[in-house]
Amino acid sequence: MATPPRPAGPVASGHRTGPACPRPLRHRRGRRGRIDDGYATLELTVLFPVVLLILFGVIQGALYFHGRNVAMAAAEQGVRAARADGQSNRAGTAAGQARQFLADTGELDNLTGLSITPDVDADTVRVTVSARTVSLLPGIPGPKISQTASGDIERFTNDGDR
Repeated sequence: MATPPRPAGPVASGHRTGPACPRPLRHRRGRRGRIDDGYATLELTVLFPVVLLILFGVIQGALYFHGRNVAMAAAEQGVRAARADGQSNRAGTAAGQARQFLADTGELDNLTGLSITPDVDADTVRVTVSARTVSLLPGIPGPKISQTASGDIERFTNDGDR
């Protein structure tokens, strides 16, 4: 009867047999191994708050620019409505349309301290929308935004009145 072949992998004694690795495989931990213990945890402890701070900064920046875009769109909507010929109360129309735009888009909840200021003179309409955007940190107010749109008042004229 023939003897079974010996396995090529590790055996119970910790030695590998075969031509590939004649020396025993043992886990050796020198001084360097003990010095490095815990560095991954320390690095994570230091870097994780920095990563969170960067993430919150990016999100807060996105909220700021979104608030600016919404405020500019509301101001432009107010100007468009007030520029039309035949308006008796251009300032009221401008402020009402800007606020209605914010209500229709659902942004009244995202802008706090909202102020819509129409300015109408003989030739132009100017609407300024000012507010604070949403803050990710409770108790700290969001950044201020202020956007202004203006346009000429439309009038019907005769050919010789230019």
